[in-house]
Amino acid sequence: MYTARRKILKDKGVEPTEFEDSVAQSFFDLENTNQELKSDLKDLYINSAVQVDVAGNRKAVVVNVPYRLRKAFRKIHVRLVRELEKKFSGKDVILIATRRILRPPKKDSAVVRPRSRTLTAVHDAILEDVVYPAEIVGKRVRYRLDGSKIMKVYLDPKERNNTEGKLETFASVYRKLSGKDVVFEYPIADSA
Repeated sequence: MYTARRKILKDKGVEPTEFEDSVAQSFFDLENTNQELKSDLKDLYINSAVQVDVAGNRKAVVVNVPYRLRKAFRKIHVRLVRELEKKFSGKDVILIATRRILRPPKKDSAVVRPRSRTLTAVHDAILEDVVYPAEIVGKRVRYRLDGSKIMKVYLDPKERNNTEGKLETFASVYRKLSGKDVVFEYPIADSA
């Protein structure tokens, strides 16, 4: 089990949960058994993993990866997710980079907060991570009379075959991570 432990690094020596250990073990197994992913997975590890309930009695596995390694994970994203979904049968797997939100600086402070650390920027980046490899081609925010708002996100129709079955999963995971309601759709093509 010690060898699978190097696939998960948590902050300040916090012990991983049993579920996180199982995800780390599956990463380790993939590295040892899958020849096409072996070289790519060699230096990669995860920060944490959680299980999220999705509508219809389904579950999703949300894996947090270090921000520095997100580009390396993106290169093998499609193959890695496919293999992990085989291991966790019936569960959708979503990889998300770990990002930090900083509070706004005080009035008298000379410290400037980077734009990438604002709540809005982090939530937008999480949304892009959730729907990857599909691209977001449009967003609309609809304000209702009762004061509630709902965001409609339009995904690239080219990835429709890969993502159409996961739209409920995307919405549930994003709601769990950010607290915002989102509806995912594909733009309607004009046949003129």
